[in-house]
Amino acid sequence: MMANQINPHQLLVDADLLFSAEHVKSAIESIASNLNSLYGADPVLVLCVMNGGAYFLGQIMPLLTFPLELDYVHATRYQGGTVGQTIQWLAEPPAHAAGKKVLILDDILDEGVTLKAIVDACEQLGAVSVTTAVLLEKTLVSEKAVKADYVGLTVENRYVFGCGMDVHGWWRNLPQVYALKAT
Repeated sequence: MMANQINPHQLLVDADLLFSAEHVKSAIESIASNLNSLYGADPVLVLCVMNGGAYFLGQIMPLLTFPLELDYVHATRYQGGTVGQTIQWLAEPPAHAAGKKVLILDDILDEGVTLKAIVDACEQLGAVSVTTAVLLEKTLVSEKAVKADYVGLTVENRYVFGCGMDVHGWWRNLPQVYALKAT
């Protein structure tokens, strides 16, 4: 079925609520507190992984107390679908990451392939340090390509959406996290 034939409202009605807006907010506050302790007064280059990381960035940025410079990367494996494929770079890590402490903010750590590629690219550019924070991490049987330094919430291996994550391009704007029903 094509995405334009899917009713986004029915997707939401049929989905399972995994985390309330309050639960998500609490997880983001916890990550922010840890990052503030980590960086203190040090300046940091924050890289938002687009598009999914935009929600997380918007929620956590006002809670961060260190001086930050903001930029983004855009790498995708889903291209609007629900199954990951090869990485497609739409915006690579910026050259000005060299010599800086870099914090990568992403929506979800699944297999870790995309996040690892971003971390590796920042390290190759000469970042002083690279720290990763993800709002969600999926529990998988297989080993992940990379481990996130900070994780807000852990979810079972289901297709999730809300809080920056989409389903067929929709529902990134939800303050809760939902999962598609298993078929």
